[in-house]
Amino acid sequence: MIIKTYGLTKYYGKVRGVEDLDLEVEQGEIFGFLGPNGAGKTTTIRLLLDLIRPTKGHAEIFGLDTRRYSWQIRQRLGNVPGDDFLYEDMTGTELLDLLGRLHTGDHGARRQELAERLEIDLGRKIKGYSTGMKQKVTLIQALMNDPELLILDEPTSGLDPIMQQEVYDILLEEKARGKTVFLSSHILPEVERVCDRVGIVREGHLVDLEALPDLKRKKVRKMEVIFKEEIAPEMLTMDEVEVVSKEGRRVNLTVHGNVDKLIKRLAELEVEDVVFPEATLEDTFMTFYSHESHEVKK
Repeated sequence: MIIKTYGLTKYYGKVRGVEDLDLEVEQGEIFGFLGPNGAGKTTTIRLLLDLIRPTKGHAEIFGLDTRRYSWQIRQRLGNVPGDDFLYEDMTGTELLDLLGRLHTGDHGARRQELAERLEIDLGRKIKGYSTGMKQKVTLIQALMNDPELLILDEPTSGLDPIMQQEVYDILLEEKARGKTVFLSSHILPEVERVCDRVGIVREGHLVDLEALPDLKRKKVRKMEVIFKEEIAPEMLTMDEVEVVSKEGRRVNLTVHGNVDKLIKRLAELEVEDVVFPEATLEDTFMTFYSHESHEVKK
């Protein structure tokens, strides 16, 4: 195990951060740490990085206690924080030079490759960068030292869809090289694209562990269909499909998991328009996790 936690708990006074978190992340996998904002994802990452201390419990990375061996662990990992702070008066190159001196070796070639892939001019002052450009600098500093482990808190925040896909490609390449990625996100499609397993966290508790195929079967989406003529709701009644409401020719549905049967049924009917956004984490949580106990499923 690359990451292992034992009853990891953090309270800020009376406010819960995380509680009794038992988590294992295996070498060579991309592990998604998934939950709504405020669920405890960032607190967990700060505990793993020894930026804050637990109320009780402890964690290990590379088999080393994260408190006793904090410096040694940080030499072997890359981190994208959720609330990064960059020195605004430096250029991108100057900042990365500074951070690069915290590690051994020459990382110039890797840094240049990442800058080209992420399409950023590192010669500009950071104070002139957009939010997305600052995120690119943060990603480069995490990746340029060829770390064994990446701990990423919302790594595609502020990036446009093209750059998001480039980041996904980079992470998959890192996995193919045997690296391990711990990816915190509240975006369900992001996790689906790259992760092998997912831990679901709610209100500071780990409520489920899922392999990606199992998570996809739990995925909940909403669909709005406008038919050319009114139809009886019973025509759409089938497994994994729920008719939520109907107004004239307009029908609102909730779709659980695979949409294949529904698509085939719609192909038999006269459809004028379909609105079918990507699944949201919120819909999935409301269906499967809003009333779960705080015990992890095995």
